[in-house]
Amino acid sequence: MTDSAIGAPVDEYVVGKNDKLVILASSVGTVIEWYDFYLYGSLAAIITVQFFSGVNETTGYIFALMAFAAGFAVRPFGAVVFGRLGDLWGRKNTFLVTMLLMGLSTFVVGLLPPYAAIGIAAPIILVLMRLIQGLALGGEYGGAATYVAEHAPHGKRGFYTSFIQITATAGLVLSLVVILGVRVSVGEEAFAEWGWRIPFLVSILLLGVSLWIRLKLSESPSFKRMKAEGKGSKTPLKDSFGKWPNLKLVLIALLGLTAGQAVIWYTGQFYALFFLERVMKLDATLVYVMLTIALVAASPFFIFWGWLSDKVGRKPVILAGCLIAALTYFPLFNALTQAANPRLAAAAASAPVVVYADPADCNVQFDPIGKTVFNHSCDLAKSYLAKAGVTYTNVEAPAGTVAQVRIGDQAVVQSFRGDAMAPADFAAEKKAWDKQLGEALTAAGYPAKADSDLVNKPMVVLILFILGFYVTMVYGPIAAALVEMFPTNIRYTSMSLPYHIGNGWFGGFLPTTAFAIVAATGNIYSGLWYPIIVALGTVVLGFLLVKEGKDVDLNA
Repeated sequence: MTDSAIGAPVDEYVVGKNDKLVILASSVGTVIEWYDFYLYGSLAAIITVQFFSGVNETTGYIFALMAFAAGFAVRPFGAVVFGRLGDLWGRKNTFLVTMLLMGLSTFVVGLLPPYAAIGIAAPIILVLMRLIQGLALGGEYGGAATYVAEHAPHGKRGFYTSFIQITATAGLVLSLVVILGVRVSVGEEAFAEWGWRIPFLVSILLLGVSLWIRLKLSESPSFKRMKAEGKGSKTPLKDSFGKWPNLKLVLIALLGLTAGQAVIWYTGQFYALFFLERVMKLDATLVYVMLTIALVAASPFFIFWGWLSDKVGRKPVILAGCLIAALTYFPLFNALTQAANPRLAAAAASAPVVVYADPADCNVQFDPIGKTVFNHSCDLAKSYLAKAGVTYTNVEAPAGTVAQVRIGDQAVVQSFRGDAMAPADFAAEKKAWDKQLGEALTAAGYPAKADSDLVNKPMVVLILFILGFYVTMVYGPIAAALVEMFPTNIRYTSMSLPYHIGNGWFGGFLPTTAFAIVAATGNIYSGLWYPIIVALGTVVLGFLLVKEGKDVDLNA
């Protein structure tokens, strides 16, 4: 049997001399898609001010993180839609569509007026663009991973697909470098006002380059073989998810591989970014520089772990990464606090903060409408401490007690009941209360912002490198592991869904979930329980259920 489009016998489908160039071109395009997607996460603090200024600060930041997560929420749907098209049309054609959607939606964000100009329409359009980005990325990764794996020689799939795995970190680093360059060029004040738009607008140029690259790609050998032999699936969705044997593999791939991989990835890169900038109060430019250095240093290990997985298997590498990360997150983030903001760490040790409050006086401070005023005495205390990045302990007080903030043995700051006050009186009293509590924290050694001169920069970079190293362990071999679990005719569809549920939902919602846990508990480290529990669950289920696939024939 021959493929008329190629004019060669099916048995002669081999990996050609130009395949490495083709794989490189595919990887470059994927880097640019990740760049577009991660610009938002890198600029979450500014996005809060620009598009969510109509709500209180804590709610605004959670909203901004939710909009960030919205792009992840729809990734599984993009995986289903574009996965189906990829199994029907081919890998190359689907690439072009996802790239176009991603680039245009990113460009629109750069032109979008802020909340102050168009009101509620601004965050609505922003979220819509994030949803389009998520759909596009949901179709992109599965195609790229499948495409590269199907070009790879037997015994080198882990090595070849690790170049696709490195694109996510490369896209993040590219976004950080561009943002940093613009910050330095225009200055912090101008960047916060209008300069932040430049990295989004630049994406239109990258889109042109990416489309040019993608148009030069050829279809994958396995897909050509499948079409030539007439073995393609006419109903890839039904065949992937409507038949229990394959659906079971999808569930095993999700819970035994990608869920743990995802939370390690987002903890090591995005949660570390949020933790340093939001909780530790470090200068954003300094954070970007240190994180970029750490990620660049760690990136070659994507290739190493991909290569090693060809020798020892995907399963042991991925599960070992999940286990080691889960066991060391708490000491690593404690060490990160000591290195990044030593004055904050010293103050927390010498003058621990305790909030004495009636539990009935404390509310969950998340307002979906954005109009609730949290004016109970407990809410006032916890809200200020959460914004200040101060860890505190909750102690139950008798019913009816007005909340108190006790700072070591040096100060007791009494809160006040604002729920019965007129708005003007409440605003004036809150201003005085904030000032009083702020002065008490300062007197106890709590800094309002980290002193850049006191940051142990080499140690911060080392810890960020270790977190990134964990990412390379779990992420380097994951594409090969997923591709090997499913047959060619439904491979794009089947492997895309568990990957994007894992990374889109388990991973994408990590910053929002972790920050909400911290705000609720008062402990700046409590958000780490989320990735630790998920990663350990993956270790157990992966060990019991996942079968090693490094030696399977993708054309069988």
